[in-house]
Amino acid sequence: MVGSRTGRPPVQRAPRRPAGRPRSPRDNDNTLRLLVLRARKAWDRPLTAYYLIFGSSLLITVLGLVMVYSASMITALQLSLPGSFFFRKQFLAASIGTVLLLIAMRVPVKLHRALAYPILAGAVFLMILVQVPGIGMAVNGNQNWISLGGSFQIQPSEFGKLALVLWGADLLARKQDKGMLAQWKHMLVPLVPGTFLLLGLIMLGGDMGTAIILTAILFGLLWLAGAPTRLFGGVLAVAVTIGFILIKTSPNRMSRLACIGATEPGPNDTCWQAVHGIYALASGGLFGSGLGASVEKWGQLPEAHTDFIFAITGEELGLAGTLSVLALFAALGYAGIRVAGRTEDPFVRYAAGGVTTWITAQAVINVGAVLGLLPIAGVPLPLFSYGGSALLPTMFAIGLLIAFARDEPAARAALAMRQPRFGRKRAAVRGSAGAAGPRRWNTMRRRASAARSSGER
Repeated sequence: MVGSRTGRPPVQRAPRRPAGRPRSPRDNDNTLRLLVLRARKAWDRPLTAYYLIFGSSLLITVLGLVMVYSASMITALQLSLPGSFFFRKQFLAASIGTVLLLIAMRVPVKLHRALAYPILAGAVFLMILVQVPGIGMAVNGNQNWISLGGSFQIQPSEFGKLALVLWGADLLARKQDKGMLAQWKHMLVPLVPGTFLLLGLIMLGGDMGTAIILTAILFGLLWLAGAPTRLFGGVLAVAVTIGFILIKTSPNRMSRLACIGATEPGPNDTCWQAVHGIYALASGGLFGSGLGASVEKWGQLPEAHTDFIFAITGEELGLAGTLSVLALFAALGYAGIRVAGRTEDPFVRYAAGGVTTWITAQAVINVGAVLGLLPIAGVPLPLFSYGGSALLPTMFAIGLLIAFARDEPAARAALAMRQPRFGRKRAAVRGSAGAAGPRRWNTMRRRASAARSSGER
């Protein structure tokens, strides 16, 4: 075989398929297999969870701002307020939440653990203030708000979710380091009594929806801690019994339970909100009636921009819009599970699992109520519904997930390989001048070897 001018053998090219011959099933199988292989390789990259958390949460928040403006305009005008009143408040809360997210991204894990107890103490103190006459205020029959002056209010129970995640994760991580989680007493105490304290303060105000979310976070932490089936089932039985008693003794909660699957408003219009939520979804069709063209938000559907914003989304954006929102929440939930499953730090595992349980459980409860599959619990759709008190701690929790995703060894190596574009240009100029060419090459080689040793693909 005759070599080329460089001394290397000529490159063997694959024979081209004749233009007239159709593709065979084997060719199609090879192409599909190659696409699947590339998708798996891209999905398994170190920064996949980082991009999923950041991208999905950003898209949910932006789309939520758009839908809050669309769904709240009529309500604001009916209250003799500017049409963009609720949107401006939500945009302000999203701006503050973005700052909290960026801070949570950059704060070290040790500082997050140090903040667990101050945040818990602050949340308990605020929830006690809610019950003080003259300080706490009732909204829609629930005494769980504190007025900050003017139209601004705060709901301390929303910050109780974040407090439980950080405190529970730090508590379980400390006990795991000492080998104490093998005993059921150390697994339950003081985690379960502390959670019941938060639940009691929340239920004093009548907010059972938030209490359900905190219960879900508790079970998520116990599951991640490896609670035995009997212990897990016993705590679950106690929670279900208490919930049944609370529902049975409240006519309002019993009426909400009776509205599951309702297709008619019923006597005294007890199922008015649930039924009109179904009407909004049913009239949306495949691609919706158009952004801003909802009919149900004209006084027919109560809480159109808060608890039932998903129904307005289905009416204006159709099935395509609602499936897109669900896909974004599914991506966010998968990324959170991936972060919790790949870390070796117990605090990161418990905190990431707790945040993921919080967001996914709240999304399922809200969407299930809108679809008529679950009772209306009065919880907002995370990052999407109107409400600054719910948005701020949720965005801080998203910052936690992003920080944990960046802290993986392979992700740290991948981020270290990157340089700012301006820095690359300056390095290229110095290299062309012969100033630091070999040194730069050795640095990149060391970084590449470090990345390969950490498992980056």
